[in-house]
Amino acid sequence: MISKFHHFSAFLFFLVLLQLWPVLSLAKSTCNENEQVDVKRSDFPDGFLFGTATSSFQVEGAYLEDGKSLSNWDVFSHIPGNIENNDNGDVADDHYHRFLEDIEIMHSLGVNSYRFSISWPRILPKGRFGEVNPAGINFYNYLIDNLLLRGIEPFVTIYHHDFPQQIEDKYGSWLSPQMQKEFVHLAKTCFENFGDRVKYWATLNEPNLLTDMAYIRGTYPPTHCSAPFGNCSAGNSDTEPLIVLHNMLLSHAKAVKLYRKHFQEKQGGSMGIVLHSMMYEPLRDEDSDRQAVSRALAFNVGWMLDPLVFGDYPAEMREYLGSQLPRFSKEETKYVKGSLDFIGINHYSTLYAKDCIHSVCVLGSNHAIRGFVYTTGERDGIMIGEPTGNPRFFVVPEGMEKIVDYVKDRYKNIPMYVTENGYSPPKQKNQRSQDLVDDVKRIEYHSGYLSALARAIRNGADVRGYFIWSLMDNFEWLDGYSVMFGLYYIDRQTLERTPKLSATWFKNFLTDNTSHTIEKSSI
Repeated sequence: MISKFHHFSAFLFFLVLLQLWPVLSLAKSTCNENEQVDVKRSDFPDGFLFGTATSSFQVEGAYLEDGKSLSNWDVFSHIPGNIENNDNGDVADDHYHRFLEDIEIMHSLGVNSYRFSISWPRILPKGRFGEVNPAGINFYNYLIDNLLLRGIEPFVTIYHHDFPQQIEDKYGSWLSPQMQKEFVHLAKTCFENFGDRVKYWATLNEPNLLTDMAYIRGTYPPTHCSAPFGNCSAGNSDTEPLIVLHNMLLSHAKAVKLYRKHFQEKQGGSMGIVLHSMMYEPLRDEDSDRQAVSRALAFNVGWMLDPLVFGDYPAEMREYLGSQLPRFSKEETKYVKGSLDFIGINHYSTLYAKDCIHSVCVLGSNHAIRGFVYTTGERDGIMIGEPTGNPRFFVVPEGMEKIVDYVKDRYKNIPMYVTENGYSPPKQKNQRSQDLVDDVKRIEYHSGYLSALARAIRNGADVRGYFIWSLMDNFEWLDGYSVMFGLYYIDRQTLERTPKLSATWFKNFLTDNTSHTIEKSSI
C-alpha cells in the first residue's frame, strides 16, 4: 500500500518538473542545435554546382590600376566614419594580382564553380559614353580562362553594388531611368567579351537589399533616407525605394531580352537574378503574426520576383502601397514577365515577424514600405538562433529548407541556385588568428544548412547549386574587415591566405561521401 507521504512526494516532483520543463526543453533544443549533422556530397544530384563566392569590390583591390575609374564605393569608403575602422577596398584581398593563387586554392578545395562579379568601373570607366577598358577586359578573360583550365565553371554576377562614380554624379544613381541604358550597355559588353565561355549569368546581386540599405536606411551610397528610418541630407524612404527597384527590375529584364535575342542561342547560357532572402516565423502564436510573415515575404521576396515571373508586383504590396507602387506598361510586361531562367538565393538567417497593423510597433515598422511588419531575432529574451557577426543573422538551419520551399511553391519551381550562404563569428577585439582558423562553428553552420537544403531537394525543389560565402575573408561593406565569412583567413598585413578548419572540412565533403568529425586544427 502506497503511503500518503509517497503520494505527496510524487505530487511535489510533478510540480517541480512542471516548473523546470521550459528550461529542460530549451536545453534539449540547444543540444540538438549543437549536434553534428551528417551530410554527404551524395545527398545532392549529379552535376550539382558546389562553389565559393566573392564580389569585385570586396576582394579585388587595385582600385585605380590599369585604367579603372573610381567607383561609388571607393568614394564612399574614403569618407571618414562611413566604414568600421575606416577600412576601404583599395587593396582588399589583392585578388586582382593574386587571382592565379586563388584559383589554385579553389582547385585544391575541389569546387566545380566560382561565383564572382564584374567591376563596372574596371571595364567601363565612364559608362556607355566612354571606351571599353582593354586592361579590365583582359583581367576577366585571364580569370575565366584559368578557371576553365582547372575545371571550374564561372558563375558571373554582372552588377554587385559597385559602379563608376561618374554615373552617380551624372544621374543620381538608380533613381534615374537612364541607369537602365547604362546597365544594358554593361551587360552587352560582358556578353560580347565573355559570353562564349560563361554559361551562368546573374544580372544584379540582391537589388532588394541594396534598395533597403541605400534608399530606406540610407547607410549605403548614395545614402538617401528620411525619418524615422535615418537622418540623411536627401531622400524619401517611403517612395524612392519603389522607384529604385523598379528601375533595377527593368534593367534586368532589358538585359535578359537582349541576351535572348542576340546571344543565348549561340552562347548557350542562362540568365537569372540574385535575391536577398530572409525566412520569417511568427513572433506570437496569432493569426495576425502569421499574416505578418506572409507580408514580410511578399514585401521582400515577392517585391523582387513576382514581376519577373508573373509580370506585376504582389497583391499584398498593391493593397498597402496603392498608386505609390510603379506600374509596368503593357510593352514592359511582355519582357519583364518570364525574364528568369533561374533564381539565385542568398540566404543566411531567419527572423521573427510581428504584425504592426493591429499592434503597437517601433517607428519604421508601422510604415507601408515595411509592409507594417516588425522583425526581430529575439522572443521573450531568447534568440531565434545562435548569434553571429551580423546582428541580424542567427544560426537557424531549418530556415534554408523553408525559404527554398517558399520560392519553389510561389514560383513554379523555377531552377534555383543558393548563390550565397555563410557564417561569420561574433566580433571580438584582439582575437587570435589561430582562434579564427579553428572555425568549428562555421563547419556546424554549413553542415546544418546543407542538410536542410538536401531535405528541400529530396522534397522536389529544383536546386542546382550551392556557393559558400566566402572563399576568403574580405571587405564586408559597412563592417570593413571586422566581419569574417571566409574559408580562408587573410592576414591583413601580408595578405597571406591560410586555410581554416572549414576549408579542410569542405574539401573532404566534396571529395568523398563519408561523414567527418570536427577536430581542432593544427595549422
